[in-house]
Amino acid sequence: MIEDDERLAAMVSEYLATSGVQVTVAPRAERGLALLARGGFQAVLLDVMLPDADGFEVCRRIRAGSDVPVLMLTARGDDTDRIVGLELGADDYLPKPFNPRELLARLRAVLRRRAAGPERRPVLRFGRLEIDREARSVRLDGLDRPLTSHQFDLLVALAESAGRVLSREALMERVRGDALEAFDRSIDVHVSRIRAAIEDDPRHPRRIVTVRGAGYVFARAQDE
Repeated sequence: MIEDDERLAAMVSEYLATSGVQVTVAPRAERGLALLARGGFQAVLLDVMLPDADGFEVCRRIRAGSDVPVLMLTARGDDTDRIVGLELGADDYLPKPFNPRELLARLRAVLRRRAAGPERRPVLRFGRLEIDREARSVRLDGLDRPLTSHQFDLLVALAESAGRVLSREALMERVRGDALEAFDRSIDVHVSRIRAAIEDDPRHPRRIVTVRGAGYVFARAQDE
């Protein structure tokens, strides 16, 4: 846990210990990164506002060399902060103050998702959204959301790399088909139509987020 609030860190450590979770606390970003580099950790609880570094930058540095699950904690409840964290590869985002029971539940959910791994699951679930790769169907709140074949392949490519920014070129490499050239030229149109099918508000997407100048990211946590 990378957190400079000693009282909060002690409370979280004590509560998680009752559920068999051992917590190592680092009050500074550099100390936390040094500990993480040694390995042996199953997840990182990361404060956004640290005295020696910006939590988003710390998340970026973690993702540059590790796929360990990251759950970000913040006293700022701005949706923009949440989106930025998810864009940088955070697995979940919890605003302060929080109930430690909710923290434990979210931590367990993140670890379950990582343990399952997308390659082992025919159905990818992200909150209310379900992507069935075998049936090639998409459901939101249990209702079918029809997509074309190319759109479905694009959605799967994004979902399988949830939390990671994919450039348009990377997406095109992952999607194969006879109409690849046409798909190449209209990738943004396809993304727009996918959003129309799966977003609550396509004008303010929370599932497929545009990273200006870089590409798209499929958010791991979407409905919290």
